Amino acid sequence: MPPPDRILIPEILDSLDPADPRAVRSRADLRLIDWYLGNSRWLLRQLNMQNPALDRILELGAGEGRLCSKILETLPQSRVTGLDLIARPENLPDRIQWIRGDFSQNLRQHEADACVGSLILHHFSNEALHELGQQLQSYRVLAFCEPLRSRVPLFLSGLSSFAMGEVTRHDMPASIRAGFRRGELAFLLGLDTGSWEIRESCDWRGSLRLLGCRH
Repeated sequence: MPPPDRILIPEILDSLDPADPRAVRSRADLRLIDWYLGNSRWLLRQLNMQNPALDRILELGAGEGRLCSKILETLPQSRVTGLDLIARPENLPDRIQWIRGDFSQNLRQHEADACVGSLILHHFSNEALHELGQQLQSYRVLAFCEPLRSRVPLFLSGLSSFAMGEVTRHDMPASIRAGFRRGELAFLLGLDTGSWEIRESCDWRGSLRLLGCRH
């Protein structure tokens, strides 16, 4: 039996003040989850392998700015910009540009070679992803890691819940149910094979990875 369609419900972290102790704990959980899934490592490899090298890189939903900082360390010649609803994080390297606001409304204003994101697109409805995909057509490289909507990751999230804070215990299975199966994300973003070379992979631990390179 195939997995059910996407189910979107609000995630608790999105409604918390960044200084709320529950939000602080949840962000620590997310760092652990990122290490376990290897999402940041995969994104950095994909960006580093591009030829010609990427001069300007945008991150959608940059959060704490950790991935932006890692991108700058890996590709110090690049101009890195983080887009998020929250204010610029403290201790973010000065060379990283930070733009606060709703990127789904103003993404066309930001020119770059590559646009990346980790665990961000599953927050959007299918209709919103279609609209966002129209704004992504101007980039040369797209790289996204999202939750794999599958029974195994959902089962694993239940097993690991004892080690997570209360926010993550709610948000982790919610994000998996809002995630994607193979082939869905590229379709929802409107990335057609005539314009894009699409590479997609699924990790049994729970990550769906999409790399799009414009022909």
